[in-house]
Amino acid sequence: MNKFLSVIAIVEGNTEKKFIDTVLAPYLGNRNIGIVSTLISKPGVKGGDVRFSRAQKDIRNFLYQRNDTVVTTFFDYYGLKEWPKLDSIKPSDSPSEISKVLCEATKEEIKTLLSGICIDRFVPYFAMHEFETLLFSDSEKLAGFLNIRKEEVDSVISSFGNDIEKINNSRETAPSKRIYKWNPAYRKTTDGIMLSSEIGIERMRLASPLFNSWLIKLERLTEERKF
Repeated sequence: MNKFLSVIAIVEGNTEKKFIDTVLAPYLGNRNIGIVSTLISKPGVKGGDVRFSRAQKDIRNFLYQRNDTVVTTFFDYYGLKEWPKLDSIKPSDSPSEISKVLCEATKEEIKTLLSGICIDRFVPYFAMHEFETLLFSDSEKLAGFLNIRKEEVDSVISSFGNDIEKINNSRETAPSKRIYKWNPAYRKTTDGIMLSSEIGIERMRLASPLFNSWLIKLERLTEERKF
């Protein structure tokens, strides 16, 4: 029988926090995983400005608090600053290559910084771009919400080789900027969360390999945990 797994996710903003707490948590709860989120912090500030000097303090604190809790991250590559091996990433690298570099470098740094900590309890996750990428998992639902033709959304997805995790080639064409252009009234923490709930985690997993891989790692820990 699987054991219940307690997970703390360090996130970069309120949208990600609401997504984990209201959409992802019920889904993982049915898989014996209890996940809660917390905004990346520094004195007097919560959220944003994702750099390793800030993140490593939160990671360290949560790993030390309990020896049976998994700590994960929910950051996007596009917003990272001053991160291990960040400068080694090339524009031509694929999402999977970028994710591998970031995850391995981050785990290695945390392992070096925190002696005596079971590194299996740290499972970093980096989306390529912002939360709105996941909303492109279902072009029909996204188009319906935006009141536009489905073909307009499909055209964007196909222009990136049908890989939604690549949708972002400038600050002006990030997933959220595309959505705002279609519907200026869009609001991340309300509309985005409502739409993500309608799309559902299963659909997101099918369309987002990195997101799916992250969830697989957490699910496997309920069976293969070494702590």
